Amino acid sequence: MSCFEIVLLGIGLSMDAFAVAVCKGLAMKKATLAHSAIVGGWFGFFQGFMPFLGYLLAFSFSKYINAFDHWIAFILLCVIGVNMIKESCSCEESESLGDSLAFKVMLLMAIATSIDSLAVGVSFGFMISFGKMLVAVLIIAFTTFIISAIGVKIGNIFGTKFKSKAELAGGVILILIGLKILLEGIGVLAF
Repeated sequence: MSCFEIVLLGIGLSMDAFAVAVCKGLAMKKATLAHSAIVGGWFGFFQGFMPFLGYLLAFSFSKYINAFDHWIAFILLCVIGVNMIKESCSCEESESLGDSLAFKVMLLMAIATSIDSLAVGVSFGFMISFGKMLVAVLIIAFTTFIISAIGVKIGNIFGTKFKSKAELAGGVILILIGLKILLEGIGVLAF
């Protein structure tokens, strides 16, 4: 997995956090740089921590499932991607997230938006080394921090206009990365 692919993965994974950050920004009367940094920090940290945790879990089992690890990565990324696409097409309004940046509120949101990253971390355990995983975690965390911080400002300026488009794009990116991993694993693509 190249650095470019990891950045794309980070962008795809950050779309849930972006959508929530947009909603946070919408609820704020005035989104300051500090507000953007707080939201970005919470989401960036958890988007980076969860793949690390998933990697550690998967690494313990990798020797047993090396023969079909590419299928696991493909299925996990496709399930996550399809769920994101479904959410982007949903007509239901999400419950109000309010403008609170309290510890409990942000902790719950950060965990909820990073569950997908845990599954991605599991797939990392079957396809990349520990060193490359650490780089991937940092890239994903940084990408999510930037995108979430921007999301707060966008939400404050434009409202929820881009929320569903961001989730749709994130879902498509994850599915395409999963497909590439599968095709490499079965020998159709050689990169």
